[in-house]
Amino acid sequence: YHSCLHGWIPTVIKGIHLSRPVCVDVPSETDAVLGKSMKLTCIYCMKRDEIKAKTRVNWYFKPNEEKGNSSNKTHIYKYEINRSVELDGPFKGRLAWNGSQDLQDVSIQIINVTYNDSGIYECNVSREFEFDFFKPSAFLVKKIQLKVKAKATGNAAALYSEIMMYVLLVCLTFWLLVEMVYCYRKISQSDEQAQDTSATATEWVHIMSRQVNVCQISV
Repeated sequence: YHSCLHGWIPTVIKGIHLSRPVCVDVPSETDAVLGKSMKLTCIYCMKRDEIKAKTRVNWYFKPNEEKGNSSNKTHIYKYEINRSVELDGPFKGRLAWNGSQDLQDVSIQIINVTYNDSGIYECNVSREFEFDFFKPSAFLVKKIQLKVKAKATGNAAALYSEIMMYVLLVCLTFWLLVEMVYCYRKISQSDEQAQDTSATATEWVHIMSRQVNVCQISV
């Protein structure tokens, strides 16, 4: 039994070690706060059989179009051959890689957000998979419309949920109070009935005792 267990444990540990982390594709936040950092989320999940792949990531930025003026997108960041490259432009020195080691998460982070950072960010991901006989490729494009605000604003859904939680707590507290009052009254009534029953029984015992005494005197 010990030898079987000794061989089984390393196998389980090896299986856990080789298992890939779970990848979940989530949308990026779109509201940034002036002067704070902002993560631009871009996730491109791979299947289990797509382990070996050459991944290239390119980020572009297009500012909001003003009336009568059209703007072109600018190449601001790229990642290839296991290294990131920050390009010249308005984001020089303010971009940082925020992706994962397996390159399923290829997000970047803006440091010290300014009002000029409002606009459309485009995440382009290309993969070249390495199989035995062929090398297929895949491509993904994600766009993020970023808005910069002076200060953080609360999420309406979160605020509504918080209000409903407090309302529910108040209702539950009131219901428990009503139940406690009801139970207290029921217990009081039961005690009164028990006392009445005890008094009646005592009185009946006294009456029977008197009758017995009367019968003895008569005899």
